[in-house]
Amino acid sequence: MRENRVYFSCAISFITLALWTSSVKAKGTEHVTCGSILKLMNVDYKVRLHSDDIKYGSGSGQQSVTGTSSKEDGNSYWLVKAGTKRQCTRGVPIECGDIIRLEHVATKKNLHSHLVSSPLSGKQEISAFGDSKGEGDNGDNWLLVCDTTYWRRDGRIILKHVDTDAYLAVSGRVYGNPITGHIEVVGEYFSNAPHVKWITTEGVFIHPNDFKAQHHIHTEL
Repeated sequence: MRENRVYFSCAISFITLALWTSSVKAKGTEHVTCGSILKLMNVDYKVRLHSDDIKYGSGSGQQSVTGTSSKEDGNSYWLVKAGTKRQCTRGVPIECGDIIRLEHVATKKNLHSHLVSSPLSGKQEISAFGDSKGEGDNGDNWLLVCDTTYWRRDGRIILKHVDTDAYLAVSGRVYGNPITGHIEVVGEYFSNAPHVKWITTEGVFIHPNDFKAQHHIHTEL
């Protein structure tokens, strides 16, 4: 009997997750909120920010980050968190100008950059970095740049790497084996460089707990 109850509870959770994912214009979810799980698509190339448990064969040797045209690939989901040594309240909208991290859901590593050349174009390498608990370092911090007060799901954003001032972008270069057909994701050094704008697509967007929160990301004491 207990097993049946557990199965029923899991089934309800799965159905709820599916409904949230498919309900793009659901009430109260027009903003990206802390704890949301989402996909980011490059506006120009129409590829989703992606990672696999595949290491770069050069540069840092860290986990690769690429762009994929596949809409269904589960390895393109990222969890929205506050920056290193900060916390955000689950369900509260992310404000433009906040420092955030994006944790790769499948591998628990954070979107990361550093002063290392990218494999194909020689621009700045973008990787995924951290331990099994989603903890990395200051190289995981990104400044959210957008034109509104809060990060809107239908709005275009730019992500600026805090340590190096590089902007998350794609180069247009295409990888071969073992990530055949994937597009190189890089750091660009100018906000007006091509291919630096991103927009959210599929995801699970946590409902806000309190839109009146005055300071929803704060430094950890």
